[in-house]
Amino acid sequence: MKYFSLNHNAKDVSFLEAVVSGLAPDRGLYFPKEIPVLDQAFIYNLRQYSDHEIAFQVIQPFVGEDIPKEQLEKIVKDTLNFDFPIVKITENVAALELFQGPTLAFKDVGARFMARCLSHANTVKERGKITVLVATSGDTGGAVADGFYKVNGIDVVILYPKGKVSDIQERQLTTLGENITALEVDGTFDDCQEMVKSAFIDIELIQKIALTSANSINIARWLAQMFYYFIAYKNRPNPDKKLVISVPSGNFGNLCAGLIARQMGLPIDHFIASTNVNNTVPEYLESGEYAPKKSIQTISNAMDVGDPSNFIRIQKIFNNDFFKLKKTLSGFSYSDKQTEKAIKEIFDQKGYIADPHGAIGYLGLKAFVESQEDPTSYQGIFLETAHPIKFANSVEKILNTQIQMPERLKGVLQKEKLSRPIDTYQELKSFLLTR
Repeated sequence: MKYFSLNHNAKDVSFLEAVVSGLAPDRGLYFPKEIPVLDQAFIYNLRQYSDHEIAFQVIQPFVGEDIPKEQLEKIVKDTLNFDFPIVKITENVAALELFQGPTLAFKDVGARFMARCLSHANTVKERGKITVLVATSGDTGGAVADGFYKVNGIDVVILYPKGKVSDIQERQLTTLGENITALEVDGTFDDCQEMVKSAFIDIELIQKIALTSANSINIARWLAQMFYYFIAYKNRPNPDKKLVISVPSGNFGNLCAGLIARQMGLPIDHFIASTNVNNTVPEYLESGEYAPKKSIQTISNAMDVGDPSNFIRIQKIFNNDFFKLKKTLSGFSYSDKQTEKAIKEIFDQKGYIADPHGAIGYLGLKAFVESQEDPTSYQGIFLETAHPIKFANSVEKILNTQIQMPERLKGVLQKEKLSRPIDTYQELKSFLLTR
C-alpha cells in the first residue's frame, strides 16, 4: 500500500514511511492510494471472529508488507488488550464505551498502535532518536504519553493549551517524565496544532531532528480507529435494524476512520458528526461552504477545534462530492447548556453517567433518528470517548452525585506536574534544537 499527500506535491511513500514522517514534506496529510474492500462473507460472519482477528484483517491491507504478519498480529493484540462494552440506554439507543484503556480515553487504541508501529520501524531501520511532536485538546496527550512511555529511541513532546484541559487530563500528560515532555501553550488547541504543523515544514529543524506526529494526522493513529466500528457492528443490539453511529467530533480523525470502515464494506447506514459550539463542519454540511474559525472553550474541551485537520480526508473519501457526503453524514452542534441537560437526561433514563462528549453524541443521534420517517427502524450508537471522571467538576455538579475514581487514576493525582510554558513557535523551535 502506498500513501500520497493530499497537497499533491510530495512523492508517494509506504506505510512505515508515512508513520515515521507524520506529515508529508508539502505539509499535506497522507492518504491511502486505494481503500480496499473486504470480503462480504467476512463482514457477514464477524461474530465468529475475535476482536484481534477482526482488527488484523482490517488493518493488514493498509500496512502491506511493511510489517510481517506475525509482528502485526502481535502489535494488534498488544493494542487491543481491553474491551469495548455497549451499554443499552433505551430500546434503540446504546453507548459504545471506548474509554476502557489505560488512560480512560478512546485515543488509547491509536496511540498504542502507533507506538508499536514506530518501535518496529526503528527496529527494522536504525533511525536514531525520533521525536514525536503532538498537540492535544485533552485526551490525546495522556494517551500518547502512556503509549510511548519509556519506548526506546523515542522522545515525546506534547503541546497543550494552558487552562483548557481538565485537571486529570493535565496530570496524565505532565507527570510521567522520562522520555515525555509537556509544553504548556498560552493559547488554544488550534495554536498548538499550528505550531506542530509549522515544525514539520521548518527545514532547519527537520534537518537536525527526526520528527513525527502522534496526532490523528498520523495514519497509524488515524486508521487504527477503524477497529471501533467493526467491533461495534459485531456486537450491536438489534442487528436487524439500520445502524447509525454518532461520533463526538473535534479534529475528525475518529469519524474519518469510521467512514473508511464504511468504504471497506462495513454496512453502517449513516454517520453523525456531533460537535459542541465549534461547529465548522455542521455549518459546512448546511451551507456547502467550509469556513474554519477560532476555537471556543467549552466543557467538552477535547472537541474545541475550529479548523479540524482530518476533514480534508473525509472530503477525499467522497472525492469532494458535497452531495454524496451529505447522504452519508449529518451534523449537529450543541451548547454547554444543552450538553448539561443531556447528561441529566441520560442519567435519569438509565442511571448512566455520560461524559460531556458522549452527551453531545447522544444529542446528535437523538436529533437524527427523530427526524426520520420511521425512527424505530434504526439502531443508534453514540460513542463514549472518555471516562466521566475526567470531567468530574462539571458532571458531578450537574447530577449532584459523586463519580467513583478508577483505581488507575488515583496514583496520577498524587504526582507532581512537570511542564514548561511557551508562547510562540520560536520558543518551541528553540526548545527542540537545544534540549
